[in-house]
Amino acid sequence: MSTAVDWTPKARAVLTAAGELFYAHGIHAVGVDAIAERAGVTKKTLYDRFGSKERLVVEYLRDRDAQWRAFLAPRLEAAGSAPERRLAAVFDASAAWSADRGTKGCGMINAHAEISDPAHPAYAVIVGQKQWMLQLFTELVAAAGAEDQTARLAEDILLLHEGALVTAGIGVLPDAFARARDVAVNRLAAAVR
Repeated sequence: MSTAVDWTPKARAVLTAAGELFYAHGIHAVGVDAIAERAGVTKKTLYDRFGSKERLVVEYLRDRDAQWRAFLAPRLEAAGSAPERRLAAVFDASAAWSADRGTKGCGMINAHAEISDPAHPAYAVIVGQKQWMLQLFTELVAAAGAEDQTARLAEDILLLHEGALVTAGIGVLPDAFARARDVAVNRLAAAVR
């Protein structure tokens, strides 16, 4: 997947259609015919822009990750420099994202349920997004001054976050993000006392 996608308006329309359909129905359940029809393009146009469904899946996941990061960035900035507030902002952003764009749970987790082969090019995007979240939590924990516990606490916070994503996505707990946020912030505060 070394060649860049030519991001014409039709390519964007295909990506938007694929994103909507993949998230709503699953990657394997959605064929290129349905994507092309939703995007208002021919299958030839879809293949001219992306080359394969596999490449389209990769671009869908990259785009979803980029949207998440763009959604999160201003919320982190608004939280200021206090690590506890920034950590709370991540969980609050996840709750807002989930309510608006994630009613079927985390797109990356959902994709992983269908793509678990490390050789699939989308696998690296899925894992990379979760590694980015772990790095974010690691930075927040380190900034709080919990040096001797940084790695373990960041991993625990990632587990809380991912658990909230799954729990909220299936509707088990309506306040999953708030509860996970409170536990994560309390754990961080206790680690720096």
